[in-house]
Amino acid sequence: MASIAGTDIDRQDRDPDSSANPKDAALLLQEATAAFRKRGSGTDAMDETPPETLASSIEAKYRALLEQIPAVVFMAYMDRGTSEAYVSPEIEATLGYSRDEWLNDPMRWYDRIHPDDKQRWSVETAEMFLSGKPLRSSYRVLSQSGRTVWFRCDARMERRPDGKPWFIHGVAFDISDLKETERALQQERNFISGILETVGALITVLDEDGRILRFNRTCEVTTGYKFEEVRGRYITEFLALPEEVARAHSVIEQLREGSLSIDCKSHWVTRDGATRLIAWSSMSLAESDGQPRCIIATGIDITEREHLERALLDVSAREQRRIGQDLHDGLGQHLTGIAFMAKVHEKKLSETDPVAAAETGKLVRLVNEAVHKTRELARGLLPVMSDTQGLMSALQMWADEVEDIYGVSCDFECTSPVLIRDITTSTHLYHIAQEAVNNAIKHGSAKNILIRLSIEGDLGRLQIVDDGKGIPEKQQNSRGMGLHIMTYRSAMIGGRVDISRNAERGTTVACMFPIKQQ
Repeated sequence: MASIAGTDIDRQDRDPDSSANPKDAALLLQEATAAFRKRGSGTDAMDETPPETLASSIEAKYRALLEQIPAVVFMAYMDRGTSEAYVSPEIEATLGYSRDEWLNDPMRWYDRIHPDDKQRWSVETAEMFLSGKPLRSSYRVLSQSGRTVWFRCDARMERRPDGKPWFIHGVAFDISDLKETERALQQERNFISGILETVGALITVLDEDGRILRFNRTCEVTTGYKFEEVRGRYITEFLALPEEVARAHSVIEQLREGSLSIDCKSHWVTRDGATRLIAWSSMSLAESDGQPRCIIATGIDITEREHLERALLDVSAREQRRIGQDLHDGLGQHLTGIAFMAKVHEKKLSETDPVAAAETGKLVRLVNEAVHKTRELARGLLPVMSDTQGLMSALQMWADEVEDIYGVSCDFECTSPVLIRDITTSTHLYHIAQEAVNNAIKHGSAKNILIRLSIEGDLGRLQIVDDGKGIPEKQQNSRGMGLHIMTYRSAMIGGRVDISRNAERGTTVACMFPIKQQ
């Protein structure tokens, strides 16, 4: 190695037949081993090849192999001049300086280090001199043209047997392309992070088991939790209702199995114990082999919107009931009175003026028809009477009307009374049953329909079972207008709607809803 650093060796031309490949390296090591064995054996084999010639041949091949490395290899003695130093030809390809230019100026390396890295380089180099630990660091160097080149440097200082510094050697790899890639990735990461932290939606990143990996600023503001408090915890820990926990596990499992995107709603419990309703849209990001990597859940806080919608719906329902009552109790009674008076007048005219009496009879019939239509309008606006048994009466009446109007079998079944005190809840349930029956007749061509109302603990169940064509499997999770309306109405009363195909034929629409106890 000492002779490689010497002036004569440094000026030798590169062997054109030498190449840096494993075969040459193996041969080189074999020759070096043979040479050392001959020197240590004491035989006359050393006389066959002069030691100087053998060493020169090995060093030439080693040098050729060394200079094929796509990196700057360097070596410098601590107690000798620059003429004894060595740097590989890669220095010219990388920084634009020839080996002679580089070696003839001992300060060039320090001068060309980027100003922002000089202090760190000086500290790390001093530590190598003092402690003897290898220097492994990345820093920037300015090329002859002014271009900034990133180097990954591995250097070591060797000492003499007496402990004094002997020489430094090492290798520096050009990692500019890698650093540029890292910079581009960092810019993209900063851009995405900026979006995540400033967007008004809740964005949560989960692992494939549902543990929280990331929690953006909007999540922190909405829930009151800091990211560090929720990192690694299961997202289901923050859901308010047991059925929503089960739903969340189902969503995670479906995403793991390859579902592209799933929408759902859930009530989140905040740090102060309040509940926020979040509308989620979740998707799974997969690795190149298709295995799930993480789940991204984007949510919108719809608590205020839901309250506003509920308030608007309540106002609308109250106005409907008021108009319905006005039609029934006001206009209906008024028309009934007119019909009665006209009937009395008809009887009086029948004795003196039969022709006028007949005309009055026509008027009586028209008024009675107006009374009938007024009552139908009133019942359409007020289908459920304001008493605890109103829903049961309304559903029984609706089942009878379906048979009369459509000519299909429609039965109402309620084995034990389901008493609902909230008129708004009863009205929503009635309209859900009405929509489900209409769909069964219109789309399913059902001939037999059963409306069943029951109670299970604190929950009520409304089922509409038909023997029609059945909902197609591919449409079971569709968002048609009818399903949307039923889902919306059930959400307004704190319930949920499930639609499923029957085992043999037909469809079952089931609505589970809470029953308020007073």
